[in-house]
Amino acid sequence: MAYKVQDFVKKIPGTGGIISTISDRVGCDWHTAKRYITESPTVKQAYEDECERVNDLAQSTVLKSIKDGNTADAKWWLSRKRKQEFGDAIDVTSGGKPLIIDWDDDN
Repeated sequence: MAYKVQDFVKKIPGTGGIISTISDRVGCDWHTAKRYITESPTVKQAYEDECERVNDLAQSTVLKSIKDGNTADAKWWLSRKRKQEFGDAIDVTSGGKPLIIDWDDDN
C-alpha cells in the first residue's frame, strides 16, 4: 500500500511520539512509519511537535507537583535547572584550572 504524508500527519497527534502507536494508527509496520518520520520533513515536523507536547506535559506535571509542595520533585528540578548551586557534579578542574594527568609511567 502506498501511504501519503497526510496519512501520518493526521494520525500523529495524541501518540506521544510512540512510533508503534503511529504505525498502528496508519496501518503500516514500524519501519515504514520510522522511514516517513525520517525522510519527510512534514511528517518529521509533526512528530517533533508531538514529542514537544509530551515534554510540555511532563514539565507541567512536575511544576504542578512542586506547587503542591512535593520537595523531592523540587530538589530534582533544582539539581537539573540550577546545577551550579544545587547539582551533584564534582568539580575536577582544580579550582577552575584544568586538571592535568600525566599518564606517562616513565617519570
